[in-house]
Amino acid sequence: MVETEVRRFVAERLSELRRGPERTIRQLASDEIDVAELILRRSHVLRDRDLVDIADVQSNAHRLAIAQREMLSEEVTDVLVKRGDIRVKRRVAANQGATFSPAGMAGLLEAASSDQPLQLALSDRTDLAEDQIQELVSVATEAVRQKLAGTAAAADAEKLPQAASIAAQRMSNDYWLSRYDFETARGRVMTMARDGRLTEATLRWFAADDRFAEAVVAFACLTRIGLHEASHWMVRLDVDPFLTVAKAHGFTPLTVATLLKVGPWRHRLSVQARAMALAQYEAMRPDEARQKLAHWDDMVTH
Repeated sequence: MVETEVRRFVAERLSELRRGPERTIRQLASDEIDVAELILRRSHVLRDRDLVDIADVQSNAHRLAIAQREMLSEEVTDVLVKRGDIRVKRRVAANQGATFSPAGMAGLLEAASSDQPLQLALSDRTDLAEDQIQELVSVATEAVRQKLAGTAAAADAEKLPQAASIAAQRMSNDYWLSRYDFETARGRVMTMARDGRLTEATLRWFAADDRFAEAVVAFACLTRIGLHEASHWMVRLDVDPFLTVAKAHGFTPLTVATLLKVGPWRHRLSVQARAMALAQYEAMRPDEARQKLAHWDDMVTH
């Protein structure tokens, strides 16, 4: 019942917060695009599930706003590519923070066969597999073929500092951790722990619902390690410390598999990397994990 101008004002303020009323933010994100745009582009409160739902049923303008987010998971880009018009496809293809499933990239390549701007956006990506590059070459215009062949090397060289900056940013643990509200999560999880409601099943539910901050705090509480250590171990590309702690405390492979897909790992770990980590976990012996964990504790205390 509130006027559009007021809703837009509220949405603009809420879009900048790491914490906020989830239900209200989801409602504003599904509002008309004048209200929803900044929420869709900026809000860290929206989870992948929210973005998928909105991208599936709302307008192309909503999908275009989502396509401009700093980071996009395969789950979200799949819907953007499937449901979005050519403007959405161009925008998401040009987003260096977006990751694509094989099906999502196939959809972009199919659309690119008749659209040079999309071909150019794809030619700038550094994550194309060799077969995808060959497919792009086969449908590309002569200008794009020359660019892919390296005749536009000078122009590409100008983009290297920006690409390096993006890569360095995405490799930084602190960059990823800064996106989450651990203070509020700690309050919620500690209340559950005091009430005796914090279990492995609760941890798995946090992960399945993509509540990374709560999952980290719950993991730290259940394993009795520091929150700082837990948060850094659950964001880094080397998953060995996380696997060791999880095995030492007897977590099931299902819980570990779910945690390997939560928060930053949803973006940073490939399907193959998760499969290898899970195989490593299943092969690991609990007594070896406990010995390694005891050795780490001994090193810290001495």
